[in-house]
Amino acid sequence: MTPNSQTIRFFRRRIPTFECEPGCHDCCGPVTASSEEMARLPEKSEAEHAAALDGLSCPHLGDAGCQVYTERPLICRLFGTTPRLACPNGKRPETMIDPRIEQQIYQYFTATRHVLV
Repeated sequence: MTPNSQTIRFFRRRIPTFECEPGCHDCCGPVTASSEEMARLPEKSEAEHAAALDGLSCPHLGDAGCQVYTERPLICRLFGTTPRLACPNGKRPETMIDPRIEQQIYQYFTATRHVLV
């Protein structure tokens, strides 16, 4: 297991979860992810990436929602768990993310090369 893999696992365990509004995908726009996270996602063609960008969505968003939900990147997991990335429908976990963990995640983003999903 790589150090980045361990870091991602550490953060995933500390980002709170909550129930989204059924059928809503407002937070599923173009996002970036680390190479480590990208390696966990199925590859998409250039045409699939272009179509998603044209629609300002994610290439892993399907008719029934996120097709990679269990492996979704950290940024996707943060949506709705912090006031910085608030859910437009007011959904949130009972307890928001610890601000220290959130800051560590943003430091990880800054220190790690990210690419467009």
